[in-house]
Amino acid sequence: MGSPRQTQIPPLELPRYGADRLSGIRCVATTLKQEVPKESALTAMALQRLDALAVLTMTGSGFERRGGGATGYVRSTYLAHLIPDPTTPWTISSPLSLEQLAQQDLMDLVEALESEFSRSLPASSASTTAEQVLIVGVISPTSTPLEVEANLAEVALLVESAGGVVVETIYQKRSHPHPQTVVGAGKVKEIALRAQTLGVTLIVFNQDLSPSQVRNLETQIGLRIVDRTEVILDIFAQRAQSQAGKLQVELAQLEYMLPRLAGRGQAMSRLGGGIGTRGPGETKLETERRAIQRRINTLQQSVNQLQAHRSRLRQRRQHQRVPSVAVVGYTNAGKSTLLNVLTNAEAYTADQLFATLDPTTRRLSIPDPETHQMRTLVLTDTVGFIHNLPPPLMDAFRATLEEVTDADALLHVVDLSHPDWENHLRSVMDLLATMPITPGPGLIAFNKMDQVRSEALALAQDQFPQAVFISAQERLGLNTLRQKLVELVNYSVTSRK
Repeated sequence: MGSPRQTQIPPLELPRYGADRLSGIRCVATTLKQEVPKESALTAMALQRLDALAVLTMTGSGFERRGGGATGYVRSTYLAHLIPDPTTPWTISSPLSLEQLAQQDLMDLVEALESEFSRSLPASSASTTAEQVLIVGVISPTSTPLEVEANLAEVALLVESAGGVVVETIYQKRSHPHPQTVVGAGKVKEIALRAQTLGVTLIVFNQDLSPSQVRNLETQIGLRIVDRTEVILDIFAQRAQSQAGKLQVELAQLEYMLPRLAGRGQAMSRLGGGIGTRGPGETKLETERRAIQRRINTLQQSVNQLQAHRSRLRQRRQHQRVPSVAVVGYTNAGKSTLLNVLTNAEAYTADQLFATLDPTTRRLSIPDPETHQMRTLVLTDTVGFIHNLPPPLMDAFRATLEEVTDADALLHVVDLSHPDWENHLRSVMDLLATMPITPGPGLIAFNKMDQVRSEALALAQDQFPQAVFISAQERLGLNTLRQKLVELVNYSVTSRK
């Protein structure tokens, strides 16, 4: 009883049949004014995916005086229902009599509508079981169009690297995120409506969310809400191959999830699968907080042991006077490809973010022009950096990141073909500046020069005259890079003495 907004069923309690199905619920509302259904009622209909909404205009003396015994009668009716149109997802009939409304065969209408919804679904959602994702961006008003595009494009790449399919991207410019829902109330309704229309199964935000914000958004929208950090953790859970990598991923997941366990209630069913739910730590999320904390303590001890083991290996290399070079850079810059080309390693490479998680160490012999002898170096491919690397990852991967701080020199690989390469370079430099130990001297190698326009190449050469320009895929500029590495290592070893 009541208007569609008053009788709105909470989204989490609605049946979920998919984007090609309606909810199986019909709403009959009454009004004293002869007017078409308002947008608020139609929006409520769309959010609940109602089969139909019938609005009856009532009139009669019984509605005009208090305590009267007369009854009203139906003057006219309107019938509204959803249609597969992304711009206007509903249609409203012309005024109907009550007899005309009663003659409507709603079952035939529902079956016809669901057939149309099924035909209008995107090919990606119809042909794959991958998560259909709606990305929501919260953008600062001071951000430039290039920064907005780069930010949202990176989140889309993260989603695709995790195995999802980006259906659409929505963003809102806000000076400060809303404390309860990140975006405004109107934008929350817009997101919910687009999610219903597009048939998405997951909503990803481009920034970290608090536990209360996730709960509020899931309650109002009725879909799983995942933030940027959860997507990155999911990618790491898929990429980790070694025991050490799995260990650090589980630690990062548990440290991230521990403060989010309280009050999640029904959200614990998120463990059913999908982005943000996979990994070695996923079965621990339903245990008690104390048990999780004990597991975290155990993992931290294991990471400390791993840290000590790698420290002994580094000391052994230093004792043997084998200089080390850590290959650092933004994720997907081509670090693993370069390591494979230089050392004939077989590190996994792919055009994905965080394709390589476990560090790979290989020896490289280069002729030294000063001594006319072969100079042996150790190259270590480290985990890719990213803008605003989540703190749980920084803490959990400290054993890996120490390969950077203890290296004699750094080789900073930059993807020059990326339109936002300057911010990528700056992000890596800022992360390196936060290391507890100052890394050794570095050499910048601009990669993928064969895919770069002449203007961008000239700009990089002007700003970084000491850098080298290479293409690891096409094996261009590698001889110059080898000689620069020898010079860099000789300078580092000499300066440390």
